[in-house]
Amino acid sequence: MRINTKLGRLAACSAGAVLLMLAGCRQDMHDQPKYIPLRPSTFFDDGRSARPIPVGTVAPGHLDANTAFYTGKTPDGKYVDGFPFPITKQVLLRGQQRYNIYCTPCHDRLGTGNGMVVRRGFRHPPSYHIDRLRQAPNGYIFDVITNGFGAMQDYSAQVEPADRWAIIAYERVLQLSQNATINDVPPADRAQLNGGAAR
Repeated sequence: MRINTKLGRLAACSAGAVLLMLAGCRQDMHDQPKYIPLRPSTFFDDGRSARPIPVGTVAPGHLDANTAFYTGKTPDGKYVDGFPFPITKQVLLRGQQRYNIYCTPCHDRLGTGNGMVVRRGFRHPPSYHIDRLRQAPNGYIFDVITNGFGAMQDYSAQVEPADRWAIIAYERVLQLSQNATINDVPPADRAQLNGGAAR
């Protein structure tokens, strides 16, 4: 008899607890008063539920105030010829790493345009060592990486702006390495070439 009484009390307490929890879950938690995008509102004077974006608002990661850095162009639309930051050994190493990842499949490691994808039938890109690309402003190359050109896709999503500039710096090193003469080597270092025989 005691067992049944204890079970009855336990059941009553459990039922009471369940009723208290259910009382806390009202239907308006599921059907909340809220504004659905593009629906009208009587609360605001302009009748819109969507509020206008405050002047000067910038989306996270899109503070593109430095036109040359983010576009490769001056404010008047001309390609920049220099770099927006100093080129150091670390920048060149970063550029080499990014170049080897994103550029070598088509342009190969020397920039001659004979990458693995090309050897398998893809369209042949121009060599970096032709006069047109050796003389092209850095901003032009930045624009091509950003927006693509011809059969080349854009890499704006894959390669951050700073890395695009690093790739361009490394491409300039490749161009210099393939087109350098003995006169480009400092006189003090010429003795190290060709087994110590200076020309």
